[in-house]
Order: sequence, then C-alpha cells, then structure tokens
Amino acid sequence: MEDFKISEIIRSKRKTIALIISDNAKLIVKAPDKTSIEEIYEVVKRHRRWIKKHIEFVKGLPKDKEKQFTEGESFLLLGKAYSLFLSRDSETPLKFDNGFYLDERYREKARDLFIDFYKKTAKAIISERVDYYSKLTGIEYKGIKITSAKKRWGSCSRNNNLSFTYNLIMAPLSVIDYVVVHELCHVLEHNHSKNFWDKVKTIKPDYEDAKKWLKEKGHLLYI
Repeated sequence: MEDFKISEIIRSKRKTIALIISDNAKLIVKAPDKTSIEEIYEVVKRHRRWIKKHIEFVKGLPKDKEKQFTEGESFLLLGKAYSLFLSRDSETPLKFDNGFYLDERYREKARDLFIDFYKKTAKAIISERVDYYSKLTGIEYKGIKITSAKKRWGSCSRNNNLSFTYNLIMAPLSVIDYVVVHELCHVLEHNHSKNFWDKVKTIKPDYEDAKKWLKEKGHLLYI
C-alpha cells in the first residue's frame, strides 16, 4: 500500500494525534508538542486505508465554478436556492426579497456585496440560535464572531468565544443548529471525546444527519 506525504504537522497542547485531509486533498497532522516524528509516521502508517479513502473522496468532489453574478444565477440562503435578478432602479446595491436583486451598476462589487449580506444575516440568525441553545442547555459562552474561514464551519476558543464562518448561513437551519450545538459543547469539552459527542447527541439527537449533509454538500456553500 502506498505511503502518504505529510503536508504539515501542527503541534499544540492537545493530547492525541489527529489526521486531517484538507480541501485540496493534502494530509495534515495535529499532534501533541512532545510527539516524536516516528510516532507520527506510525499513526499515519496504521491509518493508510482511511487516508487513502478520504483523499480520494476529496479529489472526487465537484469542482465548483466561481459565481459570475449573472441574471438567473442561483445563490443559497438557509438551504434554499434563490435566483439573482439584475436591475437599474434598485434603492440599494443589493437586496433580498424572495430572490436577490443586484443593481447592475454595482456588478463589479457584487462579490463584496454578497459577502457583506451573508455576514450580516449570519450574525443575526446564528446569534439567535446560539442564544436559544445557550438558554436551553445552560451553557454559557463569552462572545460570537462571524468570520471568513474556509476550512472551519465554527470554532470555540479556550476563552469560550465562538466563531462561525459566514458561509454557514447558506446551509439549512438544522445544519446551522448542529454547528451551533457542536461549538457550544466545546465550552464544556475542548475535544472530540465520547463525552463530547454524547453531549451533542443529548441536545441534538439527529446531529449525524446534519454532519453528513455538511460532508456531502458543504462544498456548495461558497460565493
């Protein structure tokens, strides 16, 4: 069986070794600070089948074309596709009303306008969902930030600040809720242990459906 080249080794205070396949099908290893290179390669060797399977999966994902911002092009919001309409009589450069309406005079700035729209919408809706689940579970967090991250749907810092990528607002609400619950549970468990996943399942029993949706369709959440 073939050997795999490690593209990057990220060392930290974590307790276990984690293998990650990046968006461009590269192998990244996260390891405890004192882990030897021999130990890392031994883990890679033991998981060659898993690595091969996931590299092939990533390479097989559809290669999405960049948005052209043309009439009739589809854009996602909360899991539903809406058409883009171009006009010259809009009161604002970009607005949403059961569809996206772009003043074509601002077409060169369309990408920035969409990103700004998605970020503001994500801030409002995701903040609401975080507050809902925080009150439901009693889990307290410090703050919420919307980012432009491309490799993470969300994260929880050691100070319990929660971050979410704006791309997440393109996913169905049930998927957003899963990521929200996932990050809130990291306030209690800064790992992916059995205890962590048990907590996620207690709050959102159908989380595996949302997790599967992100794995299969997450590549569609782009601008």
